[in-house]
Amino acid sequence: MVFWQYVYLVLLLYFLLVMWLIRAKIDGRLELRFRELAMRRFGYGKGALSRAVEEAILRWVSSVEEESVFFEGDPVEVIDSVLSDVRLDSVELQHRIKDIWVSKVLE
Repeated sequence: MVFWQYVYLVLLLYFLLVMWLIRAKIDGRLELRFRELAMRRFGYGKGALSRAVEEAILRWVSSVEEESVFFEGDPVEVIDSVLSDVRLDSVELQHRIKDIWVSKVLE
């Protein structure tokens, strides 16, 4: 195998593995409870936490998918009524929303 083919293969495998990685920050006490319960259920071996996280995500996704969002009426009228008190044009409103979003992301 040529050197560059080897480098390409290693980089490809690295990116494939990273694509399936989720990092999240959760409360320390919740993490300890989760780890303890995951190990009780799936054992103390390798992959117990991954299996527990996968099961938790699957349950959450299925519960959210079961929620039915039902709306009657014209959505444009609802948006107009919600924004009726706002005295900004659309561009200024977009800038304000962007500023709010950035401030929440940077917290």
